[in-house]
Amino acid sequence: MATSSAGRRGLLAAAIATIGTGLGMAAAGSDTARAGTDADRATPPPDMAARIASFIPDMEAEIARGMKLFDMPGLAIGIVCQDELVYARGFGVRSRKTNTPVGTGTVFQIGSTTKAFLAATLALMVERGHLQWDDRVTDRDTDFEMADPWVTREFRVFDLLAQRSGLPPYANDALCSFGLDESALIRSLRYVEPVSSFRSTFAYTNVTHLLAGRIVAKAAGEADWNAVLQKELLTPLGMTQSSVTAAAIAAAPDHAEGYLWSPSGPTEVPFTQIFPYDFGGAGDLNSTVQDMAQWLRLQIGNGSLHGHSYISPVGMAATRTPKVSVSEAQSYALGWIVHQTRNGTVVWHNGGTSAFGAFVGFLPDHGAGVVVLTNTTNVGLPDAIGAWVTDRMLGNPATDYIAVTLKRAQDQAAESARMFAQPKSPRPAPPLSPLAGSFTNPAIGPATIAVDEPRLVMTLEATGARLSIEPWDGDVFTARLVAEGRFATIAANLGPLPNAFVQYQIGDRGGLDHLKLSMDDGQAYVFDRTAKSG
Repeated sequence: MATSSAGRRGLLAAAIATIGTGLGMAAAGSDTARAGTDADRATPPPDMAARIASFIPDMEAEIARGMKLFDMPGLAIGIVCQDELVYARGFGVRSRKTNTPVGTGTVFQIGSTTKAFLAATLALMVERGHLQWDDRVTDRDTDFEMADPWVTREFRVFDLLAQRSGLPPYANDALCSFGLDESALIRSLRYVEPVSSFRSTFAYTNVTHLLAGRIVAKAAGEADWNAVLQKELLTPLGMTQSSVTAAAIAAAPDHAEGYLWSPSGPTEVPFTQIFPYDFGGAGDLNSTVQDMAQWLRLQIGNGSLHGHSYISPVGMAATRTPKVSVSEAQSYALGWIVHQTRNGTVVWHNGGTSAFGAFVGFLPDHGAGVVVLTNTTNVGLPDAIGAWVTDRMLGNPATDYIAVTLKRAQDQAAESARMFAQPKSPRPAPPLSPLAGSFTNPAIGPATIAVDEPRLVMTLEATGARLSIEPWDGDVFTARLVAEGRFATIAANLGPLPNAFVQYQIGDRGGLDHLKLSMDDGQAYVFDRTAKSG
């Protein structure tokens, strides 16, 4: 998952584009693109463990190069072959303040790689007969509603994870930063206008996963999805160092501190419960290389570990069955990207929170996988290392993923800086008093705007979050979350740039009756002046 900060939007899409540049990607438009000809098909390496051992020195050099170029404080990596963790090592430091080294037991946030755990718990509930993949969501949660009544009726359980809802990418993620709770976030989807037809186009969302987690918890008879995760996966798999709260990672003796990435260098930021933990199964898991190796072993074992079947092969297959195309050679399943290369299939997903990055990928036909964890915003390095490793496992041609991702990260940072760069000679702001008053938005609720020279301050009634609305150019303002109370940590995680543009619009009565809050993730929220504020 990604926060609403412009520098992190499109995280998975960027990874898909980057990994898709690999020369090992099959050509599009033919049967060869899907499977390769008999001559081109990969044969299982005679000894994958030996192949892995042979590229370790080059991999370590690649990691050192990438960490230097990205100015990355710390990284941990683990490689699993069949039923063994054959390589695990930490690089760099957990914190630049203490210079404590990263180890294989260091705890990181893993972001959206959590989604595969959510998919697995859904598969478990289906196996036990508690629900069906094609159950209508409205039959499982009567509060669910989309803008289109037909989509509301036809939305099925598997659609919640399939990333083809028709919603805009990262729909309403930003509202979590304002403190809206799970129920409010789910309810907010009914006010989002679709940008494509249902099930036709890949568009990455997180809020739908909150509802999936709620459905799993209800089916399992548990208080929440995290309880199901602990009972059904973390405890049985021996993932003893994994957790699901900001307090837990902060309390872990061996944990990494998180850093915001920028071209000028990383900045340490505090943990915040609001993000990613309030997103539940979309990305709330903390873990280690050692624990994630257990998860990889379960995936490679097709649902079995230590001779015990935790999830049936049928259930595992359901989570890996493509649901929507995202590129010429890649499709989205449920919590996984399925990538067809000339020499074999890679099943993978990345993760990104404000200040951590992750990549988890495996080769279902060759019994090997890799996990990469970093303590800096995922602007591409975990994905680059993960893709490099899986390419070497398969014998695909070498690709300089690090150069591609670094250039993309630098360009995106420059674009974000330009977006909020104030004109050299800004026009004067209009008088502020007529802009104050009471407003409301259907998804966010009532808000009051007061003058606090030389700015305006918007207070959201539902959560107490405050936005500083500051003159930028004439009747255009910028907005940023005020760093106070429980929002101090989330404001730090959002970074130094403003979070949105604000512009007033004239209403039917001829007054400035509408306020448009345009977030840096491309979504906008219109607040209407209430009658009492005239």
